[in-house]
Amino acid sequence: MTATAPMLEMDGLDAWYGEAQILFGLSLKVGAGQAVALVGRNGAGKSTTMKAIMGLIRRRAGKLALSGVDLGALPTHAIARLGVGYVPEDRRIFAELTVLENLDLGRRRPPPGRAIAEWTLDAVFDLFPQLADLRHRPGGQMSGGEQQMLAVARALVGNPSLLLLDEPSEGVAPIVVAHMTLALSRLKASGLSLLVSEQNAHLCAAICDSAYLIEQGEVRWQGPMAALAERATAGPGGSLDSPAQSTP
Repeated sequence: MTATAPMLEMDGLDAWYGEAQILFGLSLKVGAGQAVALVGRNGAGKSTTMKAIMGLIRRRAGKLALSGVDLGALPTHAIARLGVGYVPEDRRIFAELTVLENLDLGRRRPPPGRAIAEWTLDAVFDLFPQLADLRHRPGGQMSGGEQQMLAVARALVGNPSLLLLDEPSEGVAPIVVAHMTLALSRLKASGLSLLVSEQNAHLCAAICDSAYLIEQGEVRWQGPMAALAERATAGPGGSLDSPAQSTP
C-alpha cells in the first residue's frame, strides 16, 4: 500500500442483509489521492462493501472513518454530505429527466478550502463530451454506456473527495470502457480518491495503485495492483475474478 494518509479507513467491519452476514471483519484503506481496486468474483461482497460504506445496509461491528470522522452511526445523506460520492452498479439515473436535470439534482458546491478543483457542468462535459451533445436527452433514451457516463458525472458535480464506483465497465461496449478508463485516470490525476469495484484487469491496472481481493466477504489478499494485474494477464480471459485469482 502507498504510504499516504487514509481518506477512507475500514477496520474489522461486519455487514448484514437482514439476518444474513455478508462481510466478515473487512479492513481496507484508501489514501488521499489514491485509487484502490476492490476485486473478486460476483457475489464475493464487493457491492456490499460499497453499500456498507454508504450506510445503505446494516453494520454491526468494526470501524469506518472518512478523514478521521467516524461514519459508523451516520445516515446515507450525511455520509454523502461529508464528501463521499457513489456510482452504483445499476446507475440509478432518472430515466424521465434529461442529462442536465439529472446533473442539477446532484450538484453541490465543494467545502471552502478544498484542494481539489470544483466539478462544474463545464468540467464534466469536458470529461465526457458525449454528454454535452446529449444534454437535453432523457436518461431513459440513452445507451448503457452513456448512462454510465451520466452516473459518474452526476456523482462528480456533488464535488466528493472520495468516489466509489461499483463495476463501472459492466455491460458497456469496449470503446466506452476505454473512454471510462481515460476519464478515471484524469479523476485520479485531479487528486480525487477512488475506490473501484471492478473485474476488468486492464481498467484497474491503468488507474489503481493497490488492490484488495475479496472472497466470501473476507479480504483474502492485498497488495500492489501491478502484482494482481500480472496474474490476471496470465489467467484465462484477463479477468480479475478468474479461478487463477482465488489464491494470489
